[in-house]
Amino acid sequence: MQDYELLRVLDVQPLGSRQEPDIFLGPAMDTEVFVRTFGGHLAAQALAAAARTVGVDKQVHSLHSYFLAGGDAEQDTTYTVRRIRDGRSFCTRAVEAHQGDTLLYTMTASFHHDLDKGPEHAEVLPAVPAPGGLPADGPIPSGVPGAEQDFREWDIRVVPANENDREPATVSGRSVWFRFRGGLPDSDALHATALTYMSDMTLLFSSLEAHPGYGAQLASLDHAIWFFRPVRVDGWLLYRQSSPSAGAGRALTQGRIFDASGALVALVVQEGLARQLREGATQVPMRS
Repeated sequence: MQDYELLRVLDVQPLGSRQEPDIFLGPAMDTEVFVRTFGGHLAAQALAAAARTVGVDKQVHSLHSYFLAGGDAEQDTTYTVRRIRDGRSFCTRAVEAHQGDTLLYTMTASFHHDLDKGPEHAEVLPAVPAPGGLPADGPIPSGVPGAEQDFREWDIRVVPANENDREPATVSGRSVWFRFRGGLPDSDALHATALTYMSDMTLLFSSLEAHPGYGAQLASLDHAIWFFRPVRVDGWLLYRQSSPSAGAGRALTQGRIFDASGALVALVVQEGLARQLREGATQVPMRS
């Protein structure tokens, strides 16, 4: 397996002792543009740490989290996992992410054995252009200038606004195709964690689609994901993003993720800071 940067950052390492076994170290980003730790980086490493304490018979079906402080993108992060519940069908983990004495991020994740039977239905893939006909290697609409340098392992293609089959109720939003450029191990847990990594990229910035040129300070506040079906991030995925409401310096965003066969594999909801910029400030912290 090639030495991918994604696999390096998702490989959290145990630090715990016999008395406190569930402590893990997450490697820092190898970044050229980020000053603060990318939110998807924290979320993915926290999920990876939680999954290390869960048996292979259960996979994550949901996570709910809060970003509490900005991290240093060039520092490693420590993750402490608490085993909240272990049941026959479900287990629950709580995770805290620290850099030094600073609490950056908290997550609660639930895992399920996925053997239960019940009614089944799902939304279908929206009518948007296929990725093969869209421009490759363009800028990523994330609010982070040059972000494509740090996401060079990903093929990200934005559906033009005039070709986005937008629902009438959608005020602001976009559709983005993405996939990992290389081949990854056939592991449900790994691909769910990689999807978590990418779920924060471009989502909050979609709230400004209806406000071209508006100067807003952007930062993720909370983040939730529901995982419906196994996913493979080295195949094409459509990230259908929308923002149903913004006000008081905050914006709510949501995203539905479909695979190329049309299956709805995950749903993401995030509220973020979208506060009017002070004069001379930038949307996100920038390297000097």
